Amino acid sequence: MENRICQLFAIQYPIIAGGMVWCSGWRLASAVSNAGGLGLIGAGSMHPDVLREHIQKCKEATDKPFGVNVPLMYPEIEKVMDILVEEGVKIVFTSAGNPKTWTSRLKEQGMKVAHVVSSSKFARKCEEAGVDAIVAEGFEAGGHNGREETTTMCLIPHVRRSTSLPLIAAGGIGTGAGMLAAFALGAEGVQIGTRFALTKESSAHEAFKQLCLSLNEGDTKLLLKKVSPTRLVKGTFATEVEEAEARGASVDELRTLLGKGRAKKGIFEGNLEEGELEIGQIASLFREEQSVGEVMQELISDFHAGIERISKLNL
Repeated sequence: MENRICQLFAIQYPIIAGGMVWCSGWRLASAVSNAGGLGLIGAGSMHPDVLREHIQKCKEATDKPFGVNVPLMYPEIEKVMDILVEEGVKIVFTSAGNPKTWTSRLKEQGMKVAHVVSSSKFARKCEEAGVDAIVAEGFEAGGHNGREETTTMCLIPHVRRSTSLPLIAAGGIGTGAGMLAAFALGAEGVQIGTRFALTKESSAHEAFKQLCLSLNEGDTKLLLKKVSPTRLVKGTFATEVEEAEARGASVDELRTLLGKGRAKKGIFEGNLEEGELEIGQIASLFREEQSVGEVMQELISDFHAGIERISKLNL
């Protein structure tokens, strides 16, 4: 494949692995990059010294391009950005914040910058900020989500109409057919989270992976909307949150319930009762834990099969 996303990041396939907390360490990032996509290290769950270690190990594990995803709400953001510069990171995906704050400074260091949005309004702000590409993430996505609750099917054409920048679709994409649909709507690349979170190279706990690989339609729900909208697997903790929201719990009450380390407890440590279990709706399509290489091969094969199938339609 060859398009603006491939050219921008110097990759073979316009497939990006989302930089997910407690899933996207150097093993996952390097495996995706080695398979022809763009792997991202998820800085959101790493202390600065741990992030540096993952960047260095990723350099050793691949000679292909890789990047780092940085939530701009990160409490030690200055240290993180210094590490990116010191380690010579060339690609940064930012999220959960104003792209104007860091984009120009990162680009001055020769970095390519993409920013994640959930609306066409913020896509326009990204273009004003000077980003190189936009990731438009729909309501179906796992983890933290947009307040607008716009589905990917609706979001991508809105964002495409709003900006001429290279556009990456995210949210509910985990197959080659989904990738093809995103391209038909105007995207030039896809960011896939859930599918890669459940691979062998993901640093998520095995119990978390197996739970997610057993989910059916409707087994996740977007909750914590007063705090930060988050898609969770239905279960003990999600029920507590839902009941609290139903009785009108305040932001402070929800933050207390959320506490610290919930996502780590669930995703990384495998505590399925007390942990915050974040995953996308697309998880219900999959039943087998695969390697990154197997997933990439399947994505590309399915994508081309979809093109062939559509080409045979007599419209």
